[in-house]
Amino acid sequence: MQRIFGNKKNKDPPPSISDASDKITKRGDTVEEKIKKLDIELSKYKEQIKKTRPGPAQEAVKARAMRVLKQKRMYEGQRDMLYNQTFNLDQVAFAAEGIKDAQQTMSALKSANKELKGMMKTVKIQDIDNLQDEMMDLMEVSSEIQETLGRSYNVPDDIDEDELMGELDALEADMGFETEADGVPSYLQPDKEQDLDAELNLPTAPMGHAARPQWQAEDDLSLPSVPRASLRG
Repeated sequence: MQRIFGNKKNKDPPPSISDASDKITKRGDTVEEKIKKLDIELSKYKEQIKKTRPGPAQEAVKARAMRVLKQKRMYEGQRDMLYNQTFNLDQVAFAAEGIKDAQQTMSALKSANKELKGMMKTVKIQDIDNLQDEMMDLMEVSSEIQETLGRSYNVPDDIDEDELMGELDALEADMGFETEADGVPSYLQPDKEQDLDAELNLPTAPMGHAARPQWQAEDDLSLPSVPRASLRG
């Protein structure tokens, strides 16, 4: 007689790390809620112990509080165990993600390496060197052209240093001759008005009011009156 212990064909696939972690986290949250309810119950027993006098009633309250405290300790142990399992699963998931990232990085590097090899076949170092040499020659020719175009015409090139110093000394002497005591050249000084009276040797006008003739009388406006001319028949 053949005994069948299990059908392997109908076996469910194993859960993923994320699913297992979520399931354990939910269990841990449920245990955490139970612990909070036990804390509330313990706080009530604590108030009852304070209000109850020592005796059988207080001992009964302490016994119930002790039972609740043991239950709380048990749930705390389960909660810590579940959270430790979740932590281990998270570490495994982090390592798996790191391996996947490494695989993607290797694939990208292989593709880039293949592409670079294909590009390097079309680029030769000798061609780059020849191109650089041609560019240097072109730059030298350009510089010669610019220098030739910038050359001045009819400018004597045979001026020596002694001639230059003599020209500068003569220019300085000319400027010093035109410069007055205040150090300002004559062509920069303002023009002076000519004294025409001094040039013409004219006498100066007398100061004060001139004496009027007796025949000049003043009118109402303090103006001299015009003398009347004699009428002839």
